[in-house]
Amino acid sequence: MKHNCFYVLVWIIYSGLQPMFGQERNQKPIVIIDPGHGGSDTGAVGINGLKEKDVVIDIAKEVVRLSRELFNDSLEIYLTRYSDTLISLGDRTKLAKALKADVFVSIHCNQAIRQAAQGIEVYVKKGEPWSQYLAEQFAIGLHEKLGFKNRGVKYANFQVLREATQCPSVLLELGFISNLEEAEHNEKVSTISGYACLILETLLKFFNYD
Repeated sequence: MKHNCFYVLVWIIYSGLQPMFGQERNQKPIVIIDPGHGGSDTGAVGINGLKEKDVVIDIAKEVVRLSRELFNDSLEIYLTRYSDTLISLGDRTKLAKALKADVFVSIHCNQAIRQAAQGIEVYVKKGEPWSQYLAEQFAIGLHEKLGFKNRGVKYANFQVLREATQCPSVLLELGFISNLEEAEHNEKVSTISGYACLILETLLKFFNYD
């Protein structure tokens, strides 16, 4: 796996945004970032003790920070949780519906019995072409720009995907924290920033901001 610690620098020279994808010129696309788990639900626990719930909330907060500092708040971003609290799956998708979100992105880390398992996976609900397209762009970017093994886009009937039907929806599995190399990688501040930048870049391209 390539560990690119300088990925953030790509966005320093970012400029010239032109909003599209059904949005008025003065209307920002509404994006829901859903950091999975929280509170008593730790999610996966890594081989090094790393908790999935902590990794994903750090990524989500970094998305908000970098959107403001590097991208001039070109997207209107909301998180389903801003702290270590447990939010029901139903409430997460209700937020997307209430805000009439344009995209829903749920963030997770993976786990497997086989400790050698590595790479990223992106899940969508079958039969949703825009979700499929967005998922493919995430998978490509995570492989080509952050160096993860691409385990592909997969179909699933997860509740957050099943219920967030009013907009393209994807669920990201960002590495296996049951794998020592990826668990240690996901502890790094540079990794968190890399994930956040990749998420923002992919969304901006999806909305034709490139």
